[in-house]
Amino acid sequence: MFLSVFDMFKVGIGPSSSHTMGPMVAAARFLDELRASPFEFHGLRASLHGSLAFTGVGHATDRATVLGLAGFIPETFDSVKADAAMAEIVRTKTVTPEGFGALAFDPRNDLKFDFGPNLPGHANGMILMATDAQGDVTYQQTYYSIGGGFVMTEAELADGKDTDEGDPVPYPFKSAAEMLEMAKIANKSIAEMKRTNEIARGCTESLRSGTARIWQVMNDCINKGLTHDGILPGGLNVRRRAKGIHDALLAERGMNLNAPHTINDWMSVYAMAVNEENAAGGQVVTAPTNGAAGVVPATIRYYLDHVPGATESKVEEFLLTSAAIGGLVKFNASISGAEAGCQAEVGSAAAMASAGLCAVMGGTPEQVENAAEIALEHHLGMTCDPVKGLVQVPCIERNGLGAIKAVSAASLALRGDGQHLVPLDACIETMRQTGVDMSEKYKETSLGGLAVNIPNC
Repeated sequence: MFLSVFDMFKVGIGPSSSHTMGPMVAAARFLDELRASPFEFHGLRASLHGSLAFTGVGHATDRATVLGLAGFIPETFDSVKADAAMAEIVRTKTVTPEGFGALAFDPRNDLKFDFGPNLPGHANGMILMATDAQGDVTYQQTYYSIGGGFVMTEAELADGKDTDEGDPVPYPFKSAAEMLEMAKIANKSIAEMKRTNEIARGCTESLRSGTARIWQVMNDCINKGLTHDGILPGGLNVRRRAKGIHDALLAERGMNLNAPHTINDWMSVYAMAVNEENAAGGQVVTAPTNGAAGVVPATIRYYLDHVPGATESKVEEFLLTSAAIGGLVKFNASISGAEAGCQAEVGSAAAMASAGLCAVMGGTPEQVENAAEIALEHHLGMTCDPVKGLVQVPCIERNGLGAIKAVSAASLALRGDGQHLVPLDACIETMRQTGVDMSEKYKETSLGGLAVNIPNC
């Protein structure tokens, strides 16, 4: 099994990797299919299903779908150009993606929210359609946004297609047990094996520059979130808090006011800064999803700013280790809140962050695996019930607590020798089973939990 670090960490836009990035990616794929078709098309339509329908407005799924059909993609998204394009689409009732003339598309009539049963493949389903001059559908494709910005067609999902494509890699582990055994035999760290796999599929320089860019975008997102205040969009009137907390923490430095537990506030504020930016639709890195995007960067920033002897040269090792753990979770369970609740998002992110921190702190592969297991175990059963379908409450604070758990798990693992009762593989399987058993109303539908017990106005 091979899942690249650049699959686990993708530069994109908020507020949701599944509900914003995924639909935009699906629309881009659909346009490519139409370009390859010998037929002529005159219009487009779209329908959103399951979680994409129930929480689509709060996650800007409708806007992302429209802009995707107009040719926008997450990696190069420009919010100013997007705003202008949306206004033009509403005015002209057409989209003009590259390679086509004007295609009829009225967002008010050609984009439907279907609140019926989920499509059979996944909770995040959408159908994109192309029409002829008479308005009859002549081509359509069903897509599933399966978490973290990953998109599969109906056929790909039915065929069991995964991300393990291309030439074989030197260390192809599908479980934590296989990973540890390979590390032992090869006398390599998890990051060293992951680096070797990445280079086998790419090159040393692209890995170096790519991971550097990932961290740069993560860190820029933290810094931007720490300097912006105001009210987040969406109608809940949630106030940004990261800047105020950060300003207070800076003011308290050198005043002998800080209790030891204040370090938790630093971890939280880094994560909250990211997720406030995400909630505002800013540029973030999926880690492994947008809803959990704050945990990994907050833990890296904690390491760099607060751990004696920390060095930025180890960030690549952190990201590679994290990606290895995230790949195991995705391959054997899920990173989608719509599929398995928030245990699959913040829980996975905490496991990834804990593993990365443990590695750069000198942990053995066994200690790294232990750290990931501790972090994931104590997120088992966590629901996804965003108020009003917005990635704000409880998501922003939850990322802060996820970072705190990640650091605590790494610390506990480093105090041991790697031997522990519950293997990471068993914890991942438990998370998968828990997600299967979890009621749909607690899986990113906003039909239960906090979403129905907190007024939405």
